[in-house]
Amino acid sequence: MQKLAWVLLCLLSFTGIAQTNDSAWLVSNYTKIERMVPMRDGVKLFTSIYLPKDQTVKHPILLTRTPYSCAPYGEDKFQPRLWQTSYREYTKANYIMVYQDVRGRWMSEGEFEDVRPFNPNKKGKKEIDEASDTYDAIEWMVRNVSGNNGNVGVFGISYPGFYSTMAALSNHPALKAVSPQAPVTDWFMGDDFHHNGAFMLMDAFSFYSGFGRPRPKPTTVGPSGFTFPTKDNYDFYLRTGALSNFTKNYMGDSIRFWTDLMNHPNYDQWWKARNPRNFVTNIKPAMLVVGGLFDAEDCFGAWSLYQAIEKQNPGANNRIVMGPWYHGGWVRGDGSNLGNVQFGSKTSEWYQQHIEKNFFDSYLLNKGSDKNIAEATIFFSGENNWKQLPQWPPANMVQRDMFLLPAGKLGWDKPASMNTKQMPGDDESFTGYISDPAKPVPYNEDVHLQRTREYMSDDQRFASRRPDVITFTTDSLSSDLTLAGPIVADLMVSTTGTDADFVVKVIDVFPDNFSYSDTDKYVMGGYQMLVRGEVMRGKFRNSFEKPEPFVPKKMTKVQFTLPDVAHTFKKGHRIMVQVQSSWFPLVDRNPQKFVDIYHAKDEDFQKAEIRVYHTESVSSKLVLPVVQ
Repeated sequence: MQKLAWVLLCLLSFTGIAQTNDSAWLVSNYTKIERMVPMRDGVKLFTSIYLPKDQTVKHPILLTRTPYSCAPYGEDKFQPRLWQTSYREYTKANYIMVYQDVRGRWMSEGEFEDVRPFNPNKKGKKEIDEASDTYDAIEWMVRNVSGNNGNVGVFGISYPGFYSTMAALSNHPALKAVSPQAPVTDWFMGDDFHHNGAFMLMDAFSFYSGFGRPRPKPTTVGPSGFTFPTKDNYDFYLRTGALSNFTKNYMGDSIRFWTDLMNHPNYDQWWKARNPRNFVTNIKPAMLVVGGLFDAEDCFGAWSLYQAIEKQNPGANNRIVMGPWYHGGWVRGDGSNLGNVQFGSKTSEWYQQHIEKNFFDSYLLNKGSDKNIAEATIFFSGENNWKQLPQWPPANMVQRDMFLLPAGKLGWDKPASMNTKQMPGDDESFTGYISDPAKPVPYNEDVHLQRTREYMSDDQRFASRRPDVITFTTDSLSSDLTLAGPIVADLMVSTTGTDADFVVKVIDVFPDNFSYSDTDKYVMGGYQMLVRGEVMRGKFRNSFEKPEPFVPKKMTKVQFTLPDVAHTFKKGHRIMVQVQSSWFPLVDRNPQKFVDIYHAKDEDFQKAEIRVYHTESVSSKLVLPVVQ
């Protein structure tokens, strides 16, 4: 899990400075100071400040607020990312770099609260939220940090992306530019721990079994993570069984947010209060939302935050960049590939050189120009090109229905007649499969422990061969087909149970004779590249607030939206759609019985026969965002 990897990186305790040219330059040209910065309610937050020694001119402040530690601690110990990653471009430009442990984490005082709700009606000094903490931090910095020019920017990736969104809500007059990157935005609808109400088991457990442990007092020592008894995640999660077993055997009642997750199974007011999209009004600073098209954690957050700001702030200075990246890949790699899939260039370096620093320079240094940054800078996989667009989705995008057809076909025309039986006893109007929670469909074909970041573009041939995955495929395309925007899955289904999950995957099938021309390392003949996959917990099909059981064997509509895609299916390729009812252990198993899944028992899990219908009058389909 990438969040966990980032936490572990932050936990490293550096006792010396690596003797590289960049690190030696940083030590020679910067001074580090550490301060406890007071908030309005008297709580003090630990803050590391890296000051340029050059005081001949004034410098902007670039702030990251984090729950993952601003280590290393000690004024003689320097943050290695300041010379090891793209952040060194800011130190070369003499930015004042600031890192702050958020309230209740690491060396900061106070009580931590996960995705602390924004309070738009704060009264008095005792009512605080992350926006007020950011305001108070900025106010202290512009008054007390020597040599600053009065301009502040905020950025952060993942959870720090959430704190960046909260910073934008602070409305401090010195805050000129904010970049939420892969921002945690809605942990029920699409980020990290739930997708459309389905619990993302592997990420939630691996993260909160360590991160969620209580910190009774300020500390520089991080919590120990969970020790898995096996390196086979499929085996571990399946053997552990129902979610109630995870709570009883491993989490107990000491990990507060896990308890909260288990006690808020529906999209209630508790969740809505933790959704920043409900509050992103009156945005003042320039915004640059950044995300990865293949981000396994917060792809939803980037798209949805940008869209929410657009909708609620007409005329706001708000832009989006989406590249072909895993979680944080725009600063953690060169962006030339994800697993087997090649992107034809070092996309992360292009972003760093042309977008991010130009954005902050424009607003914090009053130089450079953000006019070269389009409203939407989007990388289109498949054709492997950046496109700079005046709006997203593009103006020339139209929604077209693509139908799931009998005999595993996929096409633009509705099914006219039923000629092929799909299962013994079928009435030739559906494709069916048996979903067995005892043998769930794996999300990946390999045996491994931590969730892979590459699964977002993995070869799906292993799934195509399973009887509990149904597959629909077009003929070879006669011309390129570009998708740009959200995909809507519109299924007509039935189940013999009273609940079911529906996983829809959109796949690019490479020609059998295909291979990359610049290397023979990645032979792609017949490769089934996952372009986008998403899960829908069926009981939420009509309302996320009020779940409803299925009526066994009754045909029912299940419609949901997959996060936006930007992909070109090349001539000679085929489009494939897979439908299944488990995606394990990425997503927890649905008992296929209408129960409180978080407190279900092992005996609640049951097999179910799932049917997906495709007749002229009852047509399961995808609504595709086709660029004309």
